[in-house]
Amino acid sequence: MTKEFKTPWGRIIPEVNLFPIYYLLFIYGFVYILPYGKSLIGISWFDWLRSEDGPLEWLQFIEYALSSLLAFLVFFRQKRKKEINAIIWFLIAFLSLIIAGEEISWGERLTGIGINSISNLNVQGETNFHNLPFFHNYLLDPVFEISCIFLGWFGWRRFKNIKALPTKNFSLFFLFVALFYFYFDISWASTTEQIRNDQEIFEFLLSSGIFLHCLKNFKRKTYAQKQINLNEI
Repeated sequence: MTKEFKTPWGRIIPEVNLFPIYYLLFIYGFVYILPYGKSLIGISWFDWLRSEDGPLEWLQFIEYALSSLLAFLVFFRQKRKKEINAIIWFLIAFLSLIIAGEEISWGERLTGIGINSISNLNVQGETNFHNLPFFHNYLLDPVFEISCIFLGWFGWRRFKNIKALPTKNFSLFFLFVALFYFYFDISWASTTEQIRNDQEIFEFLLSSGIFLHCLKNFKRKTYAQKQINLNEI
């Protein structure tokens, strides 16, 4: 059900999910100025949220892992496995699983066991591939920008018949991420002062958008299957 907002200028009915706006207002308008972080945990609450192995990074892992499970379930419920929607659901499931593994360095952060031949080359000294020098320095940010623009704008506009792609409703989850990375890269390339790296704060929006998209379609498939079962009784 679409929420309606009453304003002095009339009623506004948004066509997109506004959670990303509320989330960013909460993070930068409340958490950013929240006191006593340094005295209680040694760093500010804001820095704690966006830190490596912090709450937002672990939430991303959970969301990607759940997204992978849900997307695989949706894929297996597709009648035609070679159809474009089924293929995209398989890709979402597979890539979400890969990203979940990368988020926790394939278990190294839990067990302390890694692959030295990879961690020795890794920018952060971890067993993952997205922080290997070439990918980290040249490909990572463009991949984020292109993927998020596609998921948040180009996909649902250009390919309206492909239901496996996120709808317009989730566009802000992806567009804010693309905007952050674009501005972040511009600050690196220009003579202006480089902006702070708040990537975990924005990447949480990306994982949330994918998770909500998968959850919505899983519920839809489950409901449709229940209706079929009821009709067969």
